[in-house]
Amino acid sequence: MGWIGLLVFVGVARAQTIEIGIGTQHTTTNTVTGGIVLRELKLLEKHLPRTGKYQNVKYKIDWQNATSGPPITNGMMANRMHIGMMGDYPLLVNGATGQQTKNETQLVAVIAYNQHGAGNGLVVHRDSPYFAIEDLKGKNVSVPFGSAAHGMLLQAMKTRGWPETFWNLSSQSPEVGTTNLQERRIDGHANFVPFAELLPYRGYARKIFDGAETNVPTFHGVVVRKDFGEKYPEIVVAYIKALMEANEWVRRNPKLAAEKIEERTKIEKEVAYIFLGPGGIHTLDPTIKPKWVETIGVAAEVLRGLGRLKDFNVSAWVNDAYVRQAFRELNLDYDKQLASLTNYEVTGKDPVCNAPINRPREGGEIWLDGGEIIPFSSQGCTLLGVRKFTGERRKISAVYLYDRGSGIKLFADKAFYAFSDKDPKRAEAVPFLLRKDAQAHAVKIGGRLLTFNEVLGTGTGITGR
Repeated sequence: MGWIGLLVFVGVARAQTIEIGIGTQHTTTNTVTGGIVLRELKLLEKHLPRTGKYQNVKYKIDWQNATSGPPITNGMMANRMHIGMMGDYPLLVNGATGQQTKNETQLVAVIAYNQHGAGNGLVVHRDSPYFAIEDLKGKNVSVPFGSAAHGMLLQAMKTRGWPETFWNLSSQSPEVGTTNLQERRIDGHANFVPFAELLPYRGYARKIFDGAETNVPTFHGVVVRKDFGEKYPEIVVAYIKALMEANEWVRRNPKLAAEKIEERTKIEKEVAYIFLGPGGIHTLDPTIKPKWVETIGVAAEVLRGLGRLKDFNVSAWVNDAYVRQAFRELNLDYDKQLASLTNYEVTGKDPVCNAPINRPREGGEIWLDGGEIIPFSSQGCTLLGVRKFTGERRKISAVYLYDRGSGIKLFADKAFYAFSDKDPKRAEAVPFLLRKDAQAHAVKIGGRLLTFNEVLGTGTGITGR
């Protein structure tokens, strides 16, 4: 074989292996269907192209896990990762950094979203005297810089006209921030999914601010190196099809999905379920809605105003061609899904009040320890169910209700209640995430502010609503 023939042979041999570096965030619950679930079910392998120019290809998939978005961006800029997933503000930084360094990336799909901003949050120690974000003026607050939660704080500050000196803000990872909060070295810690729910669930924190209060959508999305996508568009489409199948796997059996997510990530199943279960805080939907693109534009303006961002061409960064192609290949209507903000909801029949679940966002669920998740037709019936199972000495893992104002799913034992027992036989207990909202509603109905245990201990009947 001559030199030319040898070089051609070597080139073909090398071309038969395609490396795909994928940056994941296992403990960021909203990214699991793009990462750990997809990986464990081997869905990418199922959808990768095997015909045409890919007929003799061997794939080498390199899954690289990180605890936040910035390390994934670093990996993509160094061309060690070709596909990455992260929250909105890190996505913005990812895109801007790529344009500035000639390592362009593109937003090709969304994993999960909350249209009001829920998921990011600010927590304090459970015994803290602070109950509102305003209480932290001059206090020590930490957040992972560059994260979606950091963006939430910046947006909250801008809305309120606060200077950056309002508090002593420092950058701490979820792990460091959690430890420092437990040991009371800091007054507050802001974080992204799932930590604002996880830390209260574990019993040593209390949420005092939710991203929904900004009323600015939040989402986690998928970015791809532009050069990789242009060279291997079929692989990008395959990844999105795998993501969509992972979404369906979660929706088919959310309890099993939550249990499997806990096995792989050590994030408690009850916390995974509050985000990804029916009526959960976040909606799994790969479409790139115009509102999400507008949100990136708003975030860019916030960062520009703070001198943290230079020029960024959002329209050049967003590319929905791949996700549209995935929908076409699966015979699904992209534009119909693009226009939808509907999540899947709790269904079934309430065994305590013997009623169907007609208005799921006015109901609730009880997860029995080691057992099933039981749906309830109303918030009152859910509380009656808690009394029933407690009386039967059945252990409860979690109780879920919905914030009356925002409709956000929450842990009932962490909520505040506007309680009225003007009619002792038909008392009303209305749940809210934040104490100030419950207090305001209590004044409105001529009632009083109670905690979960106080409501259960009243001994009065609770109306079905």
